[in-house]
Amino acid sequence: MKTTPRYQSRSFRTKIKKVLVSLILLAGSLVILSPVLWMVSTSLKTPGEIAQFPPSFLPDKFQWNNYIEAWNTAPFTRWALNTLFITVCVVIGSVLVNSLVAYGFAKIRFRGKNILFVIVLSTMLIPGFVLLIPQYMLFSKIGWVNTYLPLIVPAFLGNAFFIFLLRQFFMTLPNEMIEAAKIDGANHFQIWWKIAMPLMKPAIITIAIFSFNGAWNDFLGPLLYINDENLYTLQIGLQTFKGTVQTQWHYLMAASVLVLLPVVLIFFFFQKYFIEGANITSGTKG
Repeated sequence: MKTTPRYQSRSFRTKIKKVLVSLILLAGSLVILSPVLWMVSTSLKTPGEIAQFPPSFLPDKFQWNNYIEAWNTAPFTRWALNTLFITVCVVIGSVLVNSLVAYGFAKIRFRGKNILFVIVLSTMLIPGFVLLIPQYMLFSKIGWVNTYLPLIVPAFLGNAFFIFLLRQFFMTLPNEMIEAAKIDGANHFQIWWKIAMPLMKPAIITIAIFSFNGAWNDFLGPLLYINDENLYTLQIGLQTFKGTVQTQWHYLMAASVLVLLPVVLIFFFFQKYFIEGANITSGTKG
């Protein structure tokens, strides 16, 4: 059976559209990734190549030793462990506390629940910078400055966006499942931990990734509360390459690539769950 010219024309237009869309997406990706590519290129150059004009994108000779020298210039291993400790604590606090609160808003009936939920969501309207001075004064009064407590404890106090996101997913759980668990003698805490949490894997991983990125890349928090060099995080440690006279750009870029690498790897391996969990529309049932 021969295809009609009209069908061939439609199929040709469809292929052209796909090619054009692919080219547009490729061009947009290159524009977005250009700063990262330039950072990687700069990390492999010598100081002379960085200062030359006009600048060149690729170095004449790849200086792989920049990464080793940059890492050994300062106690980056210690700072990496400090950052990892803070990040793990923040992720644990964010996942446990926000999921528990979200489960309560989604599956437990109590008077004033809707009003309280609106109040929680309204905290998202408060700019974070407005709270900097009151928080610093509070943590200073109780002696938490120059400790990790101001960076960790807030993660155990809840986050409005995380609560909203998890609540939407908890609402997708059938109420019949909750009632059946109650008949079997389970309380709400057991239902949350043994039934709801395993079913919310995409949402939990999404919250964990958001929390990891926020804690790992946090610069302002450690800058405000950490004074001891032994307690520095990686983001603060990167500033050691910036001096009053000159900046060691090749070392700074090399160290920045190493600091960025864990974030990229985590998103690469968990992007499936991240995309599924970030899709709030999939959790509007209930």
